[in-house]
Amino acid sequence: MSITKKIFATCENETVYSYTLSNDCEFSAEILNYGGIIRRLVYKGIDVVLGRDSFSEYQNNSGYFGALIGRNSNRIENSEFTLNGKKYKLYPNNGRNNLHGGKIGFNQKMWNAELIDGDEPSLVLSAFSPDGEEGFPGNVSIKVTYTVTKDNAISIHYQGTTDADTVLNMTNHTYFNLNGHASGCTDKHMLWMNCEFYTPNSEECMPVGEIHSVKGTPFDFTCEKEVGEIFVTDFEQAKMFGGADHNFIPSGTGYRKIACLKGDVSGIAMEVYTDRPGVQFYSGNKIEEGRVCKEGAVYSAHDGLCFETQVFPNCLKYSHFPDSLLHKDEKYDTITTYRFI
Repeated sequence: MSITKKIFATCENETVYSYTLSNDCEFSAEILNYGGIIRRLVYKGIDVVLGRDSFSEYQNNSGYFGALIGRNSNRIENSEFTLNGKKYKLYPNNGRNNLHGGKIGFNQKMWNAELIDGDEPSLVLSAFSPDGEEGFPGNVSIKVTYTVTKDNAISIHYQGTTDADTVLNMTNHTYFNLNGHASGCTDKHMLWMNCEFYTPNSEECMPVGEIHSVKGTPFDFTCEKEVGEIFVTDFEQAKMFGGADHNFIPSGTGYRKIACLKGDVSGIAMEVYTDRPGVQFYSGNKIEEGRVCKEGAVYSAHDGLCFETQVFPNCLKYSHFPDSLLHKDEKYDTITTYRFI
């Protein structure tokens, strides 16, 4: 097991560092203290995540490649919510709606870093989000721990506290391509998801409050099948977005296995575990075309797949959805793991 640290860039008297955590089984993770970005995940010599080459490119990180997301992952309708009788107005960075925390979310923070070496090396990132940042109430202290495990997984442990009731719903926005980050379309990847239900979206990619069964639809991945079916279907929910950009509801509660993705060429499989009530399965429908990215790769739509574990999008509008509230003196504590086999 080992940890290496090197300078990735310097910016306005601050240094962006790159940290590489490795185990003894051909698995390593490269993470930046800027945005908590997962820049590389290498398993058996194959880098399986999409990324960028320079800090300036990550400052203009369309698609949020590899980034930590907060305070709130996904969308809040009309960029506002009411809490304890008070309305809070957020920055509208997705049409009229708030997406992934707003104009400057956790994906653009410089995080403090602590290294913990050992049998399973960890990078502990911490930050402070002051009351009113991006319109959210409460002073929030956040800690996110990335650990590379002996069994070829990267575990992400999210923790937080607040001095006032607020919203906290963090996730990670890594795009996975198990054939290699520059290998093209993921249509032949095989996917199983332990999700019998999903929340249909409006044209703004916003849940409308309904919960539908996946049975009889292309969104039924309860039996393993090729991802590409959702790219060519006439099913309206997929056709509107060019694939999936939906909240799926994993069966069961607590920490459990919710998905397994397999690369058709590499044979690499990735299992997803979480204790979250939802996962946004996003099939990379709007990956920016023509832009030169990591190692000169030019990505296209559907070249990467995201599994953003979360509370349901726009959950504060619907009382029957799990909510994203963190109350004063409560502790936010959740874990998601991506394991490679």
